[in-house]
Amino acid sequence: MEPHRGWTIASSSWNFLRKRWLDREQELIMVIQEETKRTEEKEEAGYRSPTWSILRALQKINKAKRLEGEAVMSAPPFFQSAGRGDLKFWGEDDGPTVVVWESESEQEQWSKKMGKSKAWVVWCRSRKKDGEQRPFEVDKKEIFSNRSKQAKPNAGEKTGKKGGKGQSVRWKAWWRQGNIKCAVSEEYASCWVHQDCHVADEQKAALKKAAGVSGGKDECQVRLKGRERDYCMGTELDMLATEAMGFRTKSRQVTVQTNKAKWEQDIIT
Repeated sequence: MEPHRGWTIASSSWNFLRKRWLDREQELIMVIQEETKRTEEKEEAGYRSPTWSILRALQKINKAKRLEGEAVMSAPPFFQSAGRGDLKFWGEDDGPTVVVWESESEQEQWSKKMGKSKAWVVWCRSRKKDGEQRPFEVDKKEIFSNRSKQAKPNAGEKTGKKGGKGQSVRWKAWWRQGNIKCAVSEEYASCWVHQDCHVADEQKAALKKAAGVSGGKDECQVRLKGRERDYCMGTELDMLATEAMGFRTKSRQVTVQTNKAKWEQDIIT
């Protein structure tokens, strides 16, 4: 990315990240520069982030501590650690993991890790009938897919352009302003786990519900404890603390002009 080019992310993400990068703020700025460029290119090619409701449901399947995939400014704060390939967003690179396959930059590397561990859950696009088998599909089990034969949609239900009901996804560039509106994916999705992983019926039901097409909004809960506090306090909640429980919040975005080594906050109503 050109050194004079700035970038914009949600102030909640900025607040959360800089508290984890501490005295490495300039390094964080450079990482966000590259991550912004990469994410823009992937979204132009059709990629959309899974909703946080889906990621929470996936996390509960194996009590995951780590998220593998997404980008530094889009990874949710409710994971103890997050990263992609050799890039560490925060935390340590260990523990049960949720893998967002299409956003993973080191798929071959992760395939090798999967062969040595059982503590992972993969969220991915459903493989087409003539598609090549992926490493995690060998001797593993699929616990969710919305590609299976489906009944005709009820009146008023949204469907993908291909005729099937896709899952909820985040809007393009949602990470810039913290947009929580959901879109309907044109791609089907699947969830895979190790064959020895037991998944309770209620966990499957929770994932199905989270992935369901709602056409509404992603989760919007104020959590003022633990890691998520730093994220929430990066929004207008830190100025409107007395109204926090009423969810009367605005969103802010952080714009960084790297050539002048400064950042400023713009309030978006």
